[in-house]
Amino acid sequence: MRRMNGEHYMNYLAHAYLSFDNAGILVGNMISDFVKGRRKYDLPESIQRGITIHRKIDTYTDQHLANRELKLIFKPYYGLYSSAIMDVLFDHFLANDEEIFDDASLMEFSLRSYSTLDPYQEWFPDKFARMYPWMKSQNWLYHYRFREGMRNSLGGLARRALYMPDPAHAYSLFEEHYETLRAGYREFFPDLVEMTRQV
Repeated sequence: MRRMNGEHYMNYLAHAYLSFDNAGILVGNMISDFVKGRRKYDLPESIQRGITIHRKIDTYTDQHLANRELKLIFKPYYGLYSSAIMDVLFDHFLANDEEIFDDASLMEFSLRSYSTLDPYQEWFPDKFARMYPWMKSQNWLYHYRFREGMRNSLGGLARRALYMPDPAHAYSLFEEHYETLRAGYREFFPDLVEMTRQV
């Protein structure tokens, strides 16, 4: 959800899920951070709509009270990067949300998402096009389920963010405040789903 050049284990799971199995919206939701300025209008209308939805999701997430409170766990150490950290962590809790996924259905959803994206590769911006084979072959969407995936995600975030402090401490805070973070996700995510359905 953050405009930080896409890389390993970026937080794409929520955007994929919130596309609600609409192919064009899925594409727009996944590529939005790589589409700058008026280039959006060179894309098919359904993909443009996905980009718009992606950005509304980001805005709503930033403004939600539960998320603002959870960011305070990370803000003393990571400042503005606390928003990007929370985005990544929310995908972990979505991947482990028993009302939405079990292990098998998360795998099935992940593979279906790649199959849906594959025919649209002509519309991928260059940076996303270079990243997508890694996303697919390493099944990033599925690996949000695991804590080791979160360690990798935070490390990838730090590699993209020139001034982000050592991500090891962010992972320690994630472990230390796991139940608080999960409770915040449970407060926040149903509201996000409802908002997105109304867009």
